[in-house]
Amino acid sequence: MNDATIVVSGLRKRYGTTMALDGMSFAVRPGEVTGFVGPNGAGKSTTMRVILGLDAADEGTALIEGRPYRTLTRPMRHVGSLLDASALQPSRTARNHLLWLAHSQGLGAQRVDAVLDQTGLGSVARRRAGGFSLGMRQRLGIAATLLGDPRTVMLDEPFNGLDPEGIIWIRGLLRSLAAQGRAVLVSSHLMGELQDVAQRVVVVGRGRVIADAGVADLLARASGGRVVVRSNASEAAAVLLAAGAEVTVTEPGVLAVGGLPAEAVVAALTERRVAFSEVAAHRATLEQAYLELTRDDVDYRAGEPAR
Repeated sequence: MNDATIVVSGLRKRYGTTMALDGMSFAVRPGEVTGFVGPNGAGKSTTMRVILGLDAADEGTALIEGRPYRTLTRPMRHVGSLLDASALQPSRTARNHLLWLAHSQGLGAQRVDAVLDQTGLGSVARRRAGGFSLGMRQRLGIAATLLGDPRTVMLDEPFNGLDPEGIIWIRGLLRSLAAQGRAVLVSSHLMGELQDVAQRVVVVGRGRVIADAGVADLLARASGGRVVVRSNASEAAAVLLAAGAEVTVTEPGVLAVGGLPAEAVVAALTERRVAFSEVAAHRATLEQAYLELTRDDVDYRAGEPAR
């Protein structure tokens, strides 16, 4: 972990009878987008608040570049963060909001104008922030995050409120920040977006880390060597079961097959002259991998919708 810019070690935090953090430990390294995911109440927001010195842990440490946040001089030059896009003075213009932050960090107006342009807010810089849509407030929060040109970036639900163009923009931004060698920690419930941009994922539940792995490794593990077969033949499942496979009907005409490689599946169906339209390796999504990992750690589970 010597190259990590954020190191969280053994964090424990209790609120009354609730254990919010129960030994939380992970690292965020430069040059990567690290996804930070888990069910509601898993401890994500509390962890990020502890990292930023907004909450104190009962036990453990959270260090940025080897130091607690409170000891950093002009901290926005070390770490930029967005936890709540609505945390602004609504009567200030977007530019004045950033100028106020810049002044506290010894930064000038030129840097403010640069991040306004970078986030697409240059044309509305003199509009009051209180009149901004959620997506525009998100962009303003990201502009503040980038203000100090930090080595580390932390974003909580940065896709919220963004339109399709904005989502495409932030995907590119996250990739470019990592490509510049920055450490990027992104907490989000949108697994599809994280799958597109993250190299690693830290999955948490009930205040502890459940999994900390590369996205490719998680997807390979969740795929489990299974094969998808598309066949309208009623005997396809029976033939594959007889060949030693594990077969699940996922939808009409679609079988999920385990225990046999694709070549053996094709051979078994061909030998028995069972028609099929496709045999392909099953590719799990990050959402599927996440749901499998966290199925025992969800505190708030809704009932099935009425049919």
